[in-house]
Amino acid sequence: MLTIDGSRGEGGGQLLRSALSLSMVTGRPVRIEQIRAGRRKPGLMRQHLACVRAAQAICGAKVVGDSAGSSCVEFRPGPIRAGSYRFVIGSAGSTMLLLQTILPALLLAEAPSSLELEGGTHNDMAPSSDFIALSFLPLLRQMGAEVTLELKRHGFYPAGGGQLQVQVQPWRERRPLALAEPEAVAWREAVVTSAQLAGHIAQRELGRVQALCNWQSEWCRSEVVTSAGPGNVLSLRLHHRQHATVIERVGRIGIAAEQVASLAVASWRRLVAAGVEVEEHLADQLLVPLVIGAGGTFRTVRPSSHLLSNLEVIRAFSGCSITLDQQATDVWSVAVEGAG
Repeated sequence: MLTIDGSRGEGGGQLLRSALSLSMVTGRPVRIEQIRAGRRKPGLMRQHLACVRAAQAICGAKVVGDSAGSSCVEFRPGPIRAGSYRFVIGSAGSTMLLLQTILPALLLAEAPSSLELEGGTHNDMAPSSDFIALSFLPLLRQMGAEVTLELKRHGFYPAGGGQLQVQVQPWRERRPLALAEPEAVAWREAVVTSAQLAGHIAQRELGRVQALCNWQSEWCRSEVVTSAGPGNVLSLRLHHRQHATVIERVGRIGIAAEQVASLAVASWRRLVAAGVEVEEHLADQLLVPLVIGAGGTFRTVRPSSHLLSNLEVIRAFSGCSITLDQQATDVWSVAVEGAG
């Protein structure tokens, strides 16, 4: 049984999720120890437990340690089973992180699958459903994978209650991903999505974006949605021919609307200055699909701790080669040898 030290690298839930994904697709049993050991509340929280149990359902795994607060999980996978599944996190935990845990396995199933997921859809420290739909899934489509996502109800922290449906087709033809240089920007927009909040918050965020980026007013819009609780997220979107670059910041109590916008703009400026194709969070999320697919190349900014942790787990499970090459101060090329 392969043993993964869950306290290494970024030391959070990413190590657990990547280990579960790779255990399912490789069939290798895994023991994850010291899960989230460095966090304020170590061990499995509700959203991490939801990932373990979803993975167990999809491959009929034998699991030891799947309880709240557990610091060690043993996961012995069985065959991947396509089907219709419903997973409820029961909190505002990220449905997108749950999806990314089980998606690699479902892509390798022999038949289509459908998912209904309930929980958080727009969370801090996690990709939103918009990010996944506009940025992540279009690149998977370029790699030959067919996945569709439909958001039914928004879910913000702490109320949660979001709902979405996902359709996954078997990955028949795997194509390498080649992002050699930034694609031209066809159009750009700043979007504030909010629920149960005063309208001036969105307007202040958009006004700050316009002032800092010199974006035209018609590029900026706000949308009010229905949700179980209040929430706010600012999304800067650069639309290319087949996908979008998405930079997000979630509003929180105690952080001024102008600061939320300034943080988003700082990330946008960093990406533009580097002249790379893939922003740092997407770079991390692409690794496992590239490994189980036909591989590929892209450029990104300095690798995040999440990417480096993902890289370590992938190397423990797989003989696939992944190389990182620094080309400039904040420009790195990533080359992945896929299994397909």
